[in-house]
Amino acid sequence: MAIFTSIATAIAGALFGGSALAASFIGGALAFGAKLAIGKLTQQKQQKRKYTAVQGEIQFGGDVSVSTLYGVGKTKGQRTFYAKWGSGNKWNAEVFVLANGWCDGLEPYVYIYGEKKALVSRPVIGNEVANYHIEGFVTGSGDPVLTIRFYDGRPGQQVDQKLVEVSADLGNKWKSTSVNAGICYVVVERIYSDKLFGSKGRPEFEFVLRGLREYDPRKDSTVAGGSGPQRLNDPSTHVHTKNPAVHRLNYQLGLRALVSGRTLIGEGKSLGQIDLATYFVAMNVCDTLRANGKKTYECSVFVSGDDDHTEVLKQFDDAMAGYGLNRRGLSGVIPGAPQIPVKDLTVADIPIDRAKDVQFRPSAFERFNHLSGQFTSIESMWNPESLKPVYVNADIAADGRNRQTSIDFLQVTDPDIAQYLLNIRYRQNRMGGKATVPVSRRFGLAVQEGEWITWRGKSWLISEWRADDRLRITLVLSETSAAIYDDAGIQPGPVVIPPTPPINPSLLSTVQNFNVAVGMINGAQGYDTPALVFTWTPPDDPTITAVRFVYQIEGTTELFEDQCTSPEDGLFRTTKNVVSGKVYSARATITTVPDRLRTYTPWKTTAQPTGLQTLLTGLQQLQDDALNRFKELQLEMDEFFRPRLVELLDAFSLEGAVGQIERQQIVASIGDALAQITEERRVRVSENEATAQLLTYLQASLGGTNARLITEETTRATADSALSSQITQLTAETGSNSAAIQAEATARANADSALSSSITSLDAEVDGNLARLIQEETARTNGDSSLATSINGVSADFNGRFAQGLVKFEAVAAPTGVDARFSVLLRAGTSQSFKVSGFFIELYTEGGVQKSRMAVQADQFLVTSGNSRHYPMVFENGELKLAIANIGTVNAGLLQSLNGKMKIDLNNGTIEIFS
Repeated sequence: MAIFTSIATAIAGALFGGSALAASFIGGALAFGAKLAIGKLTQQKQQKRKYTAVQGEIQFGGDVSVSTLYGVGKTKGQRTFYAKWGSGNKWNAEVFVLANGWCDGLEPYVYIYGEKKALVSRPVIGNEVANYHIEGFVTGSGDPVLTIRFYDGRPGQQVDQKLVEVSADLGNKWKSTSVNAGICYVVVERIYSDKLFGSKGRPEFEFVLRGLREYDPRKDSTVAGGSGPQRLNDPSTHVHTKNPAVHRLNYQLGLRALVSGRTLIGEGKSLGQIDLATYFVAMNVCDTLRANGKKTYECSVFVSGDDDHTEVLKQFDDAMAGYGLNRRGLSGVIPGAPQIPVKDLTVADIPIDRAKDVQFRPSAFERFNHLSGQFTSIESMWNPESLKPVYVNADIAADGRNRQTSIDFLQVTDPDIAQYLLNIRYRQNRMGGKATVPVSRRFGLAVQEGEWITWRGKSWLISEWRADDRLRITLVLSETSAAIYDDAGIQPGPVVIPPTPPINPSLLSTVQNFNVAVGMINGAQGYDTPALVFTWTPPDDPTITAVRFVYQIEGTTELFEDQCTSPEDGLFRTTKNVVSGKVYSARATITTVPDRLRTYTPWKTTAQPTGLQTLLTGLQQLQDDALNRFKELQLEMDEFFRPRLVELLDAFSLEGAVGQIERQQIVASIGDALAQITEERRVRVSENEATAQLLTYLQASLGGTNARLITEETTRATADSALSSQITQLTAETGSNSAAIQAEATARANADSALSSSITSLDAEVDGNLARLIQEETARTNGDSSLATSINGVSADFNGRFAQGLVKFEAVAAPTGVDARFSVLLRAGTSQSFKVSGFFIELYTEGGVQKSRMAVQADQFLVTSGNSRHYPMVFENGELKLAIANIGTVNAGLLQSLNGKMKIDLNNGTIEIFS
């Protein structure tokens, strides 16, 4: 770079007397540093890619990461060579690399010019594995003008001799050493034909490839439990499959270079690092036939040598509704399938001197009740298509509002399998109980990660197995059930109709005679809502699949969109983002399959403003929103006042670690009088983690009187995370009377997020009557959002009567919007019934627009000036009562006298007077 050469010359002149060597060295360093900085900046800007069975872009040159395909997928390949020869360069040839490794073959069709064409087999003419010509690309005499020679990438494959011969006299030669061993590729050869190629230009190909031949240990008789001719180090015995568990195993084993043995793609593990028992189970589960006759799980995905291993393994896990597993240092997988519980966890198996943490139901914010997703549809030319959304009205009612999210299965090409996976992930989320339970050695040594047990009448998956330095075993459990994987109630996947190929190049680019007008849509109980009515001439073109509308309020810049998926109707009404009393402008365009050039119509404006929305319709919507918010506040209050369990003396074990424990204790006792001070210091380090902990325990007791003060302070650091925590408990007990103060402070940070929290709880209890005050503050941020929450709660119970209050302030900042809410909720009553009152003020985002709202729940809402001469404004029993109103403009539907003798219907323009 010239600029760095100039700077380096100036520096060398000042420091080294103009040395040319110094100037060259400094200039090179500056250029390298700039290149490195730009590379890092570009890397940070790259978005996380989606893993799918489609490689949709042609890659050029040699600076491309090695990649391969597990399963079956569509690819445009990497073009590595081009040659032209003959009279007028009439003959052309291109080489496309499709994947690394020994692949199984091509599917019997290809896409060219956006159309699906059959591959017709021909006799091989050289060293290729297969030879084809493309349907329809033949001369008048039937001779093919477009042929494909396929090489599957096997070790020892030979060179394409014809390409060597035809390029021998060209500037760009295909060498006789270009055998491309270990690389699957095609040679596409064509003879120019003005009739077939002239009006369309150079053809673009999309090949459908059966990817890697893979090793399946179930078919290897040298492996325990296996039976068959396959061998790990003999790729000629491997076979092609779409089994996700086989894909996952082969990715962990890795695809290796033929000469150096270096791992090109995958983790490069040995069989000794793999938990083959779990893989055998997972492979069999995937191959099991469901009631519809299809295999339970199948998937296909393109991966490259630059991909993150965790992300790739997650694609295989999601494709079998499973989870990755690390069992005693061995890598394994748990498939999505029911298991027979191996043991029943009873009270006798749980040490009473160690605390447990149980959450039988996750909070409403952690669960969703409306799940959508996409899969890769072969029928839709390998494009993404939507699955049928999964939702349960009872779950929506229980959560108090619609909580929607999406999970895509673009590595799955079968709609029924993808729909099954979507239902499983929904059921797994709804059944979200978690528990951390200490168990006896007898029980803990009899179970392991990935197995199911029963406890409290439910089935649980052992997701983690822990043991400290004293071999005290703790299990981390996740609630599960065989019902999650039941076919009952799961509908088949969507039926995708293959798109109609284009008819001719002169089709419409937009709809004709488009216009927009205002209208009303009659809703429930005769109430009306303003709407926009779009009209156009129905097109006689089967490739137009939808008409899209863009509209805005006249004089504003915010745009809204909607679409009609039946363009032949010629008319469409929408109430989406349509408000009363406004003039709208709109324009339209089309959606086509296959895609082509599209244009917008000119802007059209409504002749008059939209009508007024019936008052009661809007009020009903607001009432539903407010009631849902208050239900959420009550759920938060229930969660907030649940007993909080803190497990002191947490599991303190680092495998392969060294450390030290120092314990000091002072004890004095006479009769039933006891006083003691215990202090314990612990430090522990390993190659991956360092932990320090200080525990202080003070106790004084005399007969039935007891006072304790316990303090635990912990710091922990790993390669990518740090944790500091402090827990203090003060308790005083005399007979059945007790008082307690508990404070917990935590600061945690890792590569993706940071969290700080503080919780303080005060309790006083006399003969079962309880008073409690809790304060909780949390600040959390990560790459997606920031959250700050402050909650204060008070609760009092006396002889079956209770009163509770909760004050919460929450602020959230995320790419989707900035939200804040302040809420107050009061609740009081007996065990038989209770009363709720409260209010909230919030800023929230709806449709990308920032909005604000305040709502009050009370039997009587009153506003007064404090002056006894002025009556207050009161809302009570669904009526607004006001002594005097000074109003400039009244928008109303019906005016009626209190005695019912006069009625003015403003909507219909009538006045009725009754005698």
